[in-house]
Amino acid sequence: MKKLPKIKFQLTNEDQFDSSKIKNKTVLFFYPKALTGGCSIEVADFQKNLKKFNKIGFDIIGASKDSIEKNKKFSEKYQLKYPLGSDEGKNCDKLGIWVEKSMYGRKYFGIDRSTFVVSENGNILKSWNKVKVKGHVEEVYEFCKNL
Repeated sequence: MKKLPKIKFQLTNEDQFDSSKIKNKTVLFFYPKALTGGCSIEVADFQKNLKKFNKIGFDIIGASKDSIEKNKKFSEKYQLKYPLGSDEGKNCDKLGIWVEKSMYGRKYFGIDRSTFVVSENGNILKSWNKVKVKGHVEEVYEFCKNL
């Protein structure tokens, strides 16, 4: 079983996410850009299902490369009851999700939309990469409830 690498980033609730201090089972998801279409659907889907995840003992944390200010606006817009993180460091590199992308023939680097289910002792129990938003939160929940 793979351990979540040592990562830290600022959260919208004024706390800091520190992978070495995880206390609860956690769904950690990374989205490419705050306040955009697919990312808005994803954060809203996690919000809609937050109570279900909490009931089975899971915390939810989302993160992107956006500034903490932009993530706070994103959180406020969708009235999120879970924190978003601002990964302005090299955490995405450590997770292998900072990848070369291509759109309209232009190459650039960005986040590979990914989700990690992490145990309370920091082990990655399951991960999804190249996530398609539709139906993803339900798939993650089904996995988590069967642990």
